[in-house]
Amino acid sequence: MGQWPHGVGVLKLDEIDSTNTEARRRFEAGERGPLWITAARQSGGKARQGRTWSSETGNLYATLLFQPKMPASTASLFSFVACLAVAELFEAYGAKAQVKWPNDALIDGKKCAGVLLEGSGQGGELDWLAIGCGVNLTFHPEPDPSAIHPPTSLLAETGKTVSTEDALIHLAASVARWGDVLETQGFAPVREAWINRAVKLGQRIEARMAKETVPGVFEDVDLTGALIIRTPTGARKLHAADIYFA
Repeated sequence: MGQWPHGVGVLKLDEIDSTNTEARRRFEAGERGPLWITAARQSGGKARQGRTWSSETGNLYATLLFQPKMPASTASLFSFVACLAVAELFEAYGAKAQVKWPNDALIDGKKCAGVLLEGSGQGGELDWLAIGCGVNLTFHPEPDPSAIHPPTSLLAETGKTVSTEDALIHLAASVARWGDVLETQGFAPVREAWINRAVKLGQRIEARMAKETVPGVFEDVDLTGALIIRTPTGARKLHAADIYFA
């Protein structure tokens, strides 16, 4: 387990609607961070594309509020930073961690965590960024029989009970370290570490968007964070999609 990063605050709440929503409220009230906001339980946990995140007591719900030192156009790369940090948390307790583009962390092919970035700004610069992480430490939803990535928890996969306090320290330390790498060295070293854990690299997948489904082979992630998928008609570069395994 790492050490708590220097200069980073923490706010621990019993229950909140969403730690990401609270991050926005705190910024609007004058908070600039860096500040981790955690809650024992969320009544309105958020996931990508307006979905909800199941929020049982015993799991980790945490959001880092900060002001990124990079343009808004590249700040989305912090999703890779956060997924790497969650993967390292899993690996610290002996789990086989994997990452799934663009924002999921898996254990042995099962979904165990999700990342959600939110922020706002103008003129190409972000005033604030929130990195929300939901990590199933002890509980997970009942699996849908048709789910490609059934949910799981760190406890279910390793038999180890990890407290939210220990998990947060590990997560915060890893996010600080990889965030510093991203801001000082660029995306290349982050991408390399992410690719080393990428699930289904070199295998067939489907990238589903609102008006199109693109089947092909997961070939790479480029230096902008875009997914590169090889199709019969050539390579496609995708910046947003839901990924399903063929």
